[in-house]
Amino acid sequence: MSMELFGLDFLGEFYSDEEARRSRESTLEGILKVLAWIATIDAFQHWVYLNPHHSREERKDFWLSLQDRFGSGVDWTGFEDAKAHAWHRQLHPFTVPFYYIEYGIAQLGALQLWVCALDDLAAAVADYKEALTLGGSRPLPELFAKAGIRFGFDKETVGPLSERLIDALDLNGVAT
Repeated sequence: MSMELFGLDFLGEFYSDEEARRSRESTLEGILKVLAWIATIDAFQHWVYLNPHHSREERKDFWLSLQDRFGSGVDWTGFEDAKAHAWHRQLHPFTVPFYYIEYGIAQLGALQLWVCALDDLAAAVADYKEALTLGGSRPLPELFAKAGIRFGFDKETVGPLSERLIDALDLNGVAT
């Protein structure tokens, strides 16, 4: 994920300016969408496991509340049943519960490295490589620290990343 973001500014080497712009936008938009989806799936799984005796109706109601909380404002008129069961499209709750959040953790790390690269690509790549030398020998917070980034999911970590994404997508002042 980090390498994909590091390479965004070099797409013009292989593609037209328009193709490179579209690819950058698509990548960054996809990150915004997937982070919201990951948060939805993770919150849903936590609720399911904390409430093992819930009914189908309670499960549906909780899922719909998460769709309202994290959703994109899509008009589901006429497709309410599909909305109520949209979590079925994610394989992880069925096969590897609580693993999907790993993608969110990795993406938040990659976004932080991308922000660092926007300011100083060489330093960001060096920090990234330094963290990679540790492999899986250290806990994630230490790997993140070695890369010069934070292991956190709070406003202080996610807020500035969101702002940089919004700036990169030129969404300031655009109604969504």
